[in-house]
Amino acid sequence: MSVAHPIIAVTGSSGAGTSTVKHAFNDMFRREDIKPVVIEGDSFHRYDRQAMKEKTAEYEAQGKILTHFGPDANELDKLEALFKEYSEHGTGKKRLYVHDDKEAALYGHAPGTFTPWESIDPDNHLLCYEGLHGGIITDQVNVARYVDLLIGVVPVVNLEWIQKIHRDCLNRGYSSEAVVQIILKRMPDYVHYICPQFTHTHINFQRVPLVDTSDPFIARDIPTPDESNIVIRFRDPHMADFPYYLNMLNGSFMSRANTIVVPGGKMGLAMEVVLTPIIHDIMARKQEHS
Repeated sequence: MSVAHPIIAVTGSSGAGTSTVKHAFNDMFRREDIKPVVIEGDSFHRYDRQAMKEKTAEYEAQGKILTHFGPDANELDKLEALFKEYSEHGTGKKRLYVHDDKEAALYGHAPGTFTPWESIDPDNHLLCYEGLHGGIITDQVNVARYVDLLIGVVPVVNLEWIQKIHRDCLNRGYSSEAVVQIILKRMPDYVHYICPQFTHTHINFQRVPLVDTSDPFIARDIPTPDESNIVIRFRDPHMADFPYYLNMLNGSFMSRANTIVVPGGKMGLAMEVVLTPIIHDIMARKQEHS
């Protein structure tokens, strides 16, 4: 952790709601005139899209599984090294993973490939990471120890499966059966490397549907935000101003001494209400140190 060069990390799997957090942070950074270094977790994949397909087939031929949830498919040592260098000096290198044709036109590299590594802009106030491994701890790396504010964003697992099935079938042309096989293959890495991060987070935002998702594999629709609640859990309740939250977020209530429940349609607002004062404190400590 670093007062002079703070790091914020948002960790959660694709479709979990990390994009909502990213938009909330963008709004906060703009209002507060904060210049972040934005790091995308996909940029630390070990293989580009074609190489990942080939490596996955190679693993399967050996009776093993390779997924983006696990360390074999990611350069977690480089992620840890970036967090360490940034926390100590405010410097480091970054690149981007090009997801689609729109990004390809923007960055001049083919979809499924990486842009070259380049030094981060030294004119910055903090580093903000969004991806799968912002708080990962293994026998080889400890990324979490460098993070000043670690945020977990995760739906209940049935909802996560529903979102993946719908997204992959609609956007990637997969069959439902193929997506189910992907989910099953990823499950060991999800259990061993994704879930444990949420015990290290300072704050978790968990989306819980209020409709029946007992069989996610036959669900015809993704529950809407208004058909959900957001459970916000603080590892240390002393960092939370619960009376303020309850006053600002209509329909919210406390379910435990460290947990507040918010209507799903207010997720973005809840993130701003909860996180803005924390960002203020981080920036105030940074200014006092400088």
